[in-house]
Amino acid sequence: MITVQELTIPEVKILRPKVHRDDRGYVAEIVHEKDLQTLGLPIRFVQENQSLSRQKGTVRGLHFQKPPDAQAKLVRVLRGKIFDVAVDVRPHSATYGKHVTAILSEDDVAQMFIPAGFAHGFCTLTEDTVMLYKMSAFYAPSSEGGVLWNDPALGIDWPIDPAQAVLSGKDVKLPLFKDLPPLAW
Repeated sequence: MITVQELTIPEVKILRPKVHRDDRGYVAEIVHEKDLQTLGLPIRFVQENQSLSRQKGTVRGLHFQKPPDAQAKLVRVLRGKIFDVAVDVRPHSATYGKHVTAILSEDDVAQMFIPAGFAHGFCTLTEDTVMLYKMSAFYAPSSEGGVLWNDPALGIDWPIDPAQAVLSGKDVKLPLFKDLPPLAW
């Protein structure tokens, strides 16, 4: 059974699977569709991606996909530790422009559920961090969107000096939150 940790934006959740440990290691049921339905998350995942970030201080995001290809995500750390962020980009939401954060690591097997309508990003806190992403919609390059990770208007307290962050060329060019085009969720 999965337990849920509520965050200040209720649609974003930390999911903690029951972990069965013994001297050999552990076994955990990570995704169970019936459990997700019971928790009010009737999501079917259609794509799974994995990423490796070699350097501590790698920042990926803040990314989302616009409708009609909007994606809910379930992310977890297979190796390492991250500072994970979800920003509400739904213009008519009471939490529009607000964010939640969590520390995820390989040690606790926790996952962050990010619904469609949220930009997602993270900063690696260890070297050689491996992430696993489950998505509810297929990747669609024409629907890509994003927000500059360190936009001061968002007020995210990132655990890294911006001058030390390792970023892709694409992420450096993402727009400020105020410059996002109108989005219809």
